[in-house]
Amino acid sequence: MPSKSVLNTQVNSRTDEAPKSSSARSRKRKADVAIHLHDPDEEITEAQTRKKPCPPQETCRDQTAASSPRQADKPVGIGSVGFTHYASRSVFVTPTRPSPLPALCWASKDDVWSNLLKKDKLYLHNVHVMERHPNLQPKMRAILLDWLIEVCEVYKLHRETFYLGQDYFDRFMATQKNVQKSTLQLIGISALFIAAKMEEIYPPKVHQFAYVTDGACTEEEILSMEVIIMKELNWSLSPLTPVSWLNIYMQMAYLKEFTEVLMPQFPQTTFVQIAELLDLCILDVRSLEFSSSLLAASALFHFSSLELIMKVSGVKWCDVERCVRWMVPFAMAIREVGSSSLKTFKGIPAENMHNIQSHAPYLDWLGRVHSHQLADLEHSQTSPVPSGVLTPPPSSEKPEDSSS
Repeated sequence: MPSKSVLNTQVNSRTDEAPKSSSARSRKRKADVAIHLHDPDEEITEAQTRKKPCPPQETCRDQTAASSPRQADKPVGIGSVGFTHYASRSVFVTPTRPSPLPALCWASKDDVWSNLLKKDKLYLHNVHVMERHPNLQPKMRAILLDWLIEVCEVYKLHRETFYLGQDYFDRFMATQKNVQKSTLQLIGISALFIAAKMEEIYPPKVHQFAYVTDGACTEEEILSMEVIIMKELNWSLSPLTPVSWLNIYMQMAYLKEFTEVLMPQFPQTTFVQIAELLDLCILDVRSLEFSSSLLAASALFHFSSLELIMKVSGVKWCDVERCVRWMVPFAMAIREVGSSSLKTFKGIPAENMHNIQSHAPYLDWLGRVHSHQLADLEHSQTSPVPSGVLTPPPSSEKPEDSSS
């Protein structure tokens, strides 16, 4: 057995050799890096040493008059200072539908349009959602959405807020089974509560949403349901709603100043009338069969022509035909009762009045729709679809090139 002195000697020798080997290894690594990587700072330093150093700024100002004019330095190429040249390729994807957007100074119009179309396909609905809930009827959904529209008007919420709430409600119901009638109002008001916080600058407080339920839902229940809904939706809370698409189509139809593409240039009254048709259609559960872009394009079709729809949306008649035919009874019901006028709201700027969600007797109009659907079911499938079922806007409000 070796003695303690021998062990101490071996340990000391190992400890003395350890830093030497580590330092040698680190120096070796540094050398490898220096060999394989070209440091651009060294080349810049060498270029500066070859040139005459520039005097400080104050000295240059003082000696401007006395100094002789010096020759201009030759421009230094990017490659000469160590920057790597990268071969770039186009990352823009050609959209499936032709883009109606004008040339944008802040992005590619094709890229923006492609992103809009992708989002339209991402947020889809299940038209058979009510079949998952045997205790519920489609009319209950219509009554709930009609009540949510009324809540939006009371609190002066935007149209986008209502359509976000409707999207959250329908997509959440598609993830559940056997929801009871007593829980339906809680889900609806919680979905609108989430939508208000997503869209409004100053959304109503939770106690205000609980107040409009007349004691049916407490603040704690709304907050608990809020978390449940967002988890079931996987926090996907930014769809492109039908009213958003309607804004795009209307802007493209009436756009004159291409530099003001983000500022509304369409008449508010016409927008409200078309949005009213969308409100009535969204109460019917069959509206979930169509995408948001097709719903907005079909609603605009009943106020204009196919040529204008193709121009502002890029859709073809084969894409929108089924939705247009389905929407005919809704357009006829509104033609019978007449479109509502633009409402004014205290504290809302005049240029933003059309964006505030307004309520109308939609449930009464929905009864007219059902009567038209029963009476004209076979006729509407065989006869050509009338273009411009509703009263078109005055000639002064029509776009100049709507016939193109």
